[in-house]
Amino acid sequence: MSNIYIAGIAMTVFGRHLERGIEDLAGEALRGALHDAGCSADAIGTAFYAGITNGSLQGQTAIPGQVVFSKIGLEGIPVFNVENACASGSTAVHLAVQSLRAGACDVALALGAEKMNVPDKAKSFAVFEGGWDVSRIDENFANLVRLGEGVEPPPGSESDRPYSRFMSIYAAMCRYHMKTYGTTQRQIAAVSAKNHGHSVHNPLSQFRKPFTIDEVLAAPPITYPITLPMCAPVTDGAAAVILCTEDGLQRIGANRKRCIRVAASVMRSFTHRRIDEPEKNIGRLTALQAYEQAGLSPEDMDVAEVHDASAMGEIIQAENLGLVPLGQGGPAAERGEFTIGGRIPINTSGGLESKGHPLGATGIGQLYELVTQLRGEAGARQVQGARHAIQENGGGMQGIEEAALAVHILSRD
Repeated sequence: MSNIYIAGIAMTVFGRHLERGIEDLAGEALRGALHDAGCSADAIGTAFYAGITNGSLQGQTAIPGQVVFSKIGLEGIPVFNVENACASGSTAVHLAVQSLRAGACDVALALGAEKMNVPDKAKSFAVFEGGWDVSRIDENFANLVRLGEGVEPPPGSESDRPYSRFMSIYAAMCRYHMKTYGTTQRQIAAVSAKNHGHSVHNPLSQFRKPFTIDEVLAAPPITYPITLPMCAPVTDGAAAVILCTEDGLQRIGANRKRCIRVAASVMRSFTHRRIDEPEKNIGRLTALQAYEQAGLSPEDMDVAEVHDASAMGEIIQAENLGLVPLGQGGPAAERGEFTIGGRIPINTSGGLESKGHPLGATGIGQLYELVTQLRGEAGARQVQGARHAIQENGGGMQGIEEAALAVHILSRD
């Protein structure tokens, strides 16, 4: 396969942008990516727009990409709208890679943007309810929550405030991991404390407040074992990436020293596996395929960004990616192996818990962090000597796992 490179990438500050519209955020991300690549918008041959909330929160139920791009200086080229739940941004990147490999163009754009903070909070939370089979909501919920049976929540560990129903599902998955592998709430809190600590050094992060493990444990409960700092917030933001073939790099005159190669781009969807078949987990299968495509192994990875909509997600995905053995994610986190300076730093950006989670922009935001690391431009959060990086981004739920999941491996040549 021909080599594909990230020539330019940018993201806005993720957070609550109450006075900014989605096109304003998207425009900032696009301008940043173009500046980073050293090219103009005229160089882009195809564009992929990732967004979930345009219809439900802004009323733009169709052609959101064409509408947003027309307001920020892109028109007349093929535009594809991508919706794949929380994996939408990574899906847009994957499709851009495929477009370049197919020869449809030599420069492609993937851009994700969301404006999730609206006056009606219930409306924002309702967005997540479309992330599974809506014809079987009660059945799905009951089956997933049943995974946590056998672990009794302590008194006072359940919030009486309304949250997305997915928080109860995340909690059930936590409890299943706890009873199956001995993972502790303190180990999950160690992930959260580590990510909040990493975010202190990320100027684009929604939250930049450090927490100790004990502070995470003492924070307001959501549903056991999850407390508030263990959860990703509701976020506004945008991120954009410009990808090129070798010919595209030459055409735009890119600075080759700052271009990062996409060593692997893989997507899969769920299967009806059983809970006692972790070897068939969508994350594990996608990662194995990505390692084979890249000609690399878990031991070659220097830094990772994984989908931690709750802190437990990092533990599960670290295991799926083969960065630690199955069941060892919790102890590794508590030992500091996932911290900057540790054996395999994970979520150096602060992760979704701290950096924020603007759904369609999330996956591209993860790639922004990894490109920054591989370029050696991450400042106080830099992983020294990083050459290979891996990203995992999942979206939606079907069966007992993500409906869609992407893994990208990036390499500094």
